[in-house]
Amino acid sequence: MKIGFIGLGNMGLPMALNLLKAGHQVTGFDLAKSQLDAFAVAGGAIADNANATAKDADVLISMLPASQHVEGLYLGDTGLLVNANPKTLLIDCSTISPKVAQAVATAAKAKGFFMIDAPVSGGTAGAQAGTLTFMVGGDASAVECARPLLEKMGKNIFHAGANGAGQTVKVCNNMMLGIQMLGTSEALRLGIANGLDPKVLSDIMSKSSGRNWALELYNPCPGVMDNVPSSKGYAGGFGVDLMLKDLGLAVENAENLDASVPLGKLAQQLYENHSKAGNGQLDFSSVFNLKK
Repeated sequence: MKIGFIGLGNMGLPMALNLLKAGHQVTGFDLAKSQLDAFAVAGGAIADNANATAKDADVLISMLPASQHVEGLYLGDTGLLVNANPKTLLIDCSTISPKVAQAVATAAKAKGFFMIDAPVSGGTAGAQAGTLTFMVGGDASAVECARPLLEKMGKNIFHAGANGAGQTVKVCNNMMLGIQMLGTSEALRLGIANGLDPKVLSDIMSKSSGRNWALELYNPCPGVMDNVPSSKGYAGGFGVDLMLKDLGLAVENAENLDASVPLGKLAQQLYENHSKAGNGQLDFSSVFNLKK
């Protein structure tokens, strides 16, 4: 298959590399030259711009930072919906507002395109290993067309519903994750303040009713677990500002629907405080060091 991939960042690059390894022809584009160079070294073709990425592509995949970037890529007189072939299947793996995902998909459908939203969970490690979870919104037929490709990048592919449903699942999931990380950090901090060994405490809680993903697989306390950001100075992984963005999407969605998310709002405020203290580019597990 000929695949165009726009957005070769920390998540997009390893995803695109897995498609290359699977034998597909992948043409990529990113604004960062370092990412393009890394992709080229691995055998990927480089496009001069986003629209060129979609030329002759059977499938176009985008992995961008926020809603406005997705709107800018697909919509308008210079957007992909004007310049791409309607036979190209569009897959947006960005994490964006469900409302925006629905609007872009509606515009795509009006132009004759099939489009799905397919945000992911699993972090950079999952992207590298090809074990991501895809939360997919869109027509069932389009999802099935995309499934063979998604399976080259992920282990679990879930069809959540119509366009926008994948984004809704993602913001719900990440709101819960943000809350879990804060709770896990507080529990570990309390144990340490009482003189407990954080590794022993983590081992016990991971076999008890407080067990959760952050505690078991992404422990925020330095030295407890190898190969996680907390043991690497909180470098890499999923940034504080990205978590803050996703919490903002969740709170915005809740307010639009008059849904109650008091813990989501509190988590948003705490991550915002942490970001303003100069930690926005660190991994989100660095909230372990959140000051009072």
